[in-house]
Amino acid sequence: MPADPLLLKAGLWLGVATGLLLLATVVGFVAGWGTRFRLVGVTSFTGLLAISCLAFAISYSPRTQVAGAVSVPVVFDNGTDLVIAAAPADLPPEAYRPSLEQVALNLKSSGRTSPDGLVHVRLRRVDSVEPGLSRPVVLVEATVGLRGEGVTVLP
Repeated sequence: MPADPLLLKAGLWLGVATGLLLLATVVGFVAGWGTRFRLVGVTSFTGLLAISCLAFAISYSPRTQVAGAVSVPVVFDNGTDLVIAAAPADLPPEAYRPSLEQVALNLKSSGRTSPDGLVHVRLRRVDSVEPGLSRPVVLVEATVGLRGEGVTVLP
């Protein structure tokens, strides 16, 4: 996981500021300043910001981009073994597979369970049959292994 350098630098600077504020807070208590309790709050909040920036910088993982893919919205996710993404009406057929792979690669597997250990990801479009009646058409389907087996696009 790549760490975000801007957040790391911000976390380090906030850590330095926390140390300086802590020093000012100790001096405030020894000298009996009237703002000493406000300094406790400011120091605590700055420390919390520093820790949060560092934690987010370390845990951040950018979304995977696939060449030729179009960003499609996920319209259904049951949280376990089925995810459905909606294809726009003007999506060219050569973009079906990379768009589905991009959706599948960006799924988070934590908390998902499945009897077969796979998450089924479908790209679908809604076709109009007649006025007032439409039907969903699955364009392409893929499976993603919950244990990191990768993405397999089904024929």
